[in-house]
Amino acid sequence: MIYVTRKAEFSASHYYHNPSLSPEENRRMFGKCNNPHGHGHNYTLEVTVAGEIDPATGMVLDLKDLKRILEAEVIQLMDHKFLNKEVPAFASKIPTTENIAIEIWNLLAPKLTVGRLHRIRLYETPDLFVDYYGD
Repeated sequence: MIYVTRKAEFSASHYYHNPSLSPEENRRMFGKCNNPHGHGHNYTLEVTVAGEIDPATGMVLDLKDLKRILEAEVIQLMDHKFLNKEVPAFASKIPTTENIAIEIWNLLAPKLTVGRLHRIRLYETPDLFVDYYGD
């Protein structure tokens, strides 16, 4: 098994808010991250695909194809967006780094026709990242 990883970057803003909590509980739980005007991050995304090498191409998958899928499914949807208000999945889900990673998995997994999605690694800051390996 070979693991191929492609990296992409995007910027987005969000805020943490649970509508089932009172405004006071939200402020206590999420602090400054509950600011309704949001705050932004420069995210680094690593997408790892696992598979066997195709003897005809010598590759697990064509990285240009993976880049195209990433651009169409993730970057166009999330780059320079206010996630809570502009990305439908986060209208009812708090856009934490964990939930963003899961959403990216859900967007990409069905689009891969070669190999299988192995890992989503999403960096929110240089020293904070989430790894998601699917269900």
